[in-house]
Amino acid sequence: MGYFLFRRTSGFILTLLSVSLVVFLVMNILPGDPTLSILGIESTEDARAVLRARLGLDAPLAERYVTWVFHALQGDFGDSYTHGVPVISLIVERLPMTLSLALSGMALTVLLALVLGITAASYHKRPGDWGVMLLSQLGIAVPAFWLSMLLVLLFAVKLRWLPPGGFPGWDDPRAAVRALILPTVALAVVQSAVLARVTRSSALEVMRLDFVRTARASGFSRRRILWGHVLPNALIPIITIVGLQFAGLVTGTIVIENVFYLPGLGRLLFQSISNRDFLTVQALVMMFAAIVVTANFLVDIAYVLIDPRLKARSR
Repeated sequence: MGYFLFRRTSGFILTLLSVSLVVFLVMNILPGDPTLSILGIESTEDARAVLRARLGLDAPLAERYVTWVFHALQGDFGDSYTHGVPVISLIVERLPMTLSLALSGMALTVLLALVLGITAASYHKRPGDWGVMLLSQLGIAVPAFWLSMLLVLLFAVKLRWLPPGGFPGWDDPRAAVRALILPTVALAVVQSAVLARVTRSSALEVMRLDFVRTARASGFSRRRILWGHVLPNALIPIITIVGLQFAGLVTGTIVIENVFYLPGLGRLLFQSISNRDFLTVQALVMMFAAIVVTANFLVDIAYVLIDPRLKARSR
């Protein structure tokens, strides 16, 4: 087990370093001069040269990369070109919004997926199963941004039940929860459609095992068999997908936050790209990539800890 953890941890660190290198190179290859965004297009070349030197943009690329990684490991991503404050302070300020949306989306995703997946498995090859599979296929096919606009048109514009966008803050919890309902639904529909199909497949495999037939013969109720025996034994692939989907939900907030004008990291990323605030974009892209890599790493570890067969193979 120790060797397995060492291999996974080494791979995790190497992957993060590789991602950081790719992110840094891409951001420095992109066209555009940050000094123009700061000083304006009417600034002189001499003024821009002085600013480049002050920002360290005139240093060799390799030196800039090493410096950036060294400072990033200490939580220093530089100062935002647009806002003039440390990038880390912008991230800390916007992070609660993104995490709130991602966690609420994950909770709704798991709830919908488990109910739909177990329902489909219990009605295998019957109308209930076909209905769930049709709904899941539609959920996978619908783009999140298009679904977001449909939800706004129906529940905010036509019915006026929920706000169309914006976030009032947590000082008014009721208004904050109402503002998160539509974004959460838009974020969860696609992910729950995928997870429901995984839940159905995993549950069907477990339902074919001998202990389930024994439970039926013992007179246990259908609900107890499904939720007390089938689901716990079908959780391994479900947990794997949930871990990976959380990373997808966090990165998926980039689109949702811009549709609903939520002050999160996705909105900050979009604004920073528009303003050519490369240091902020670089830090945010690296953070989103690190979330994906970390989620994969944690899923690998959890998978081995949950499944005794894989734990034995890792020795």
